[in-house]
Amino acid sequence: MKTTTKWLLSILALIISLIHFIPFYILMTTAFKDRTDFSSRWLFPDYVSFANFFDAWERANLTNAFMNSIIITVGAAVLLIFFGSMAAYPLARVKSKVNQFIFGLFVAIMVIPPLAALVPLYNLVVQMGLINTHAIAILNNFASFLPLTIFLYAGFIKSTIPKELEEAARIDGAGTVTLFFRIVFPLLKPITATILIISSVYIWNDYQFAIFFLQDSSVHTLTVTLSNFFGENQNNLNLVAAAALMASLPMIIVFLFLQKHFVSGLSSGAVKG
Repeated sequence: MKTTTKWLLSILALIISLIHFIPFYILMTTAFKDRTDFSSRWLFPDYVSFANFFDAWERANLTNAFMNSIIITVGAAVLLIFFGSMAAYPLARVKSKVNQFIFGLFVAIMVIPPLAALVPLYNLVVQMGLINTHAIAILNNFASFLPLTIFLYAGFIKSTIPKELEEAARIDGAGTVTLFFRIVFPLLKPITATILIISSVYIWNDYQFAIFFLQDSSVHTLTVTLSNFFGENQNNLNLVAAAALMASLPMIIVFLFLQKHFVSGLSSGAVKG
């Protein structure tokens, strides 16, 4: 690649990064300013005030919202990794028309908008009495993200894990279950980190289903709580900014811990997906 082209791509990447960073910068300048500070939101204050954070935490009842979001996100992510990896393994290793059909079916499901199933899903949930429960939020997010999880795991297993390793384990007497959990699953760490980041961010920020299935305030997630809090405090954006900044921190921390495996896992999983 020519040097000029590299510079142009670097400048383009910098511009795109700045465009994404600007809203976050304004969020921080707004959150750390006192409510009586009417200076430009483009200027970072020469002081740091945490009053907005304490006030927003108490008034928005963020303790309850954080607990609900954590329970739903962790519950759905654990189910996705456990069942997604096990479902992808035979689809990646056993070549048959049935497996090809099932894999194609999962890929086809990924292009269907989740809201297309909202009405029949809502009727089913009401009949089962699962409205306003953590269980329906976990199962709903698990079902929504399972096809992509299987797609990424299957592609990673095909392209990265050699069959010879599994054949050697079978010669040593390992059964399928032992082989998967002791040999294959530990090698799935990069794609597991990728799936964990993508699915956690998606579930943590889910609003479209949470607003329908979690209507009681005791089970509101952060997105629903912030939406209501914004409606009540449109004239006090410092509080809203502080609440939004606190709500985004867990996913930022998760990404920073797992970013080392994120790109390698995503690219490897897409090679033969």
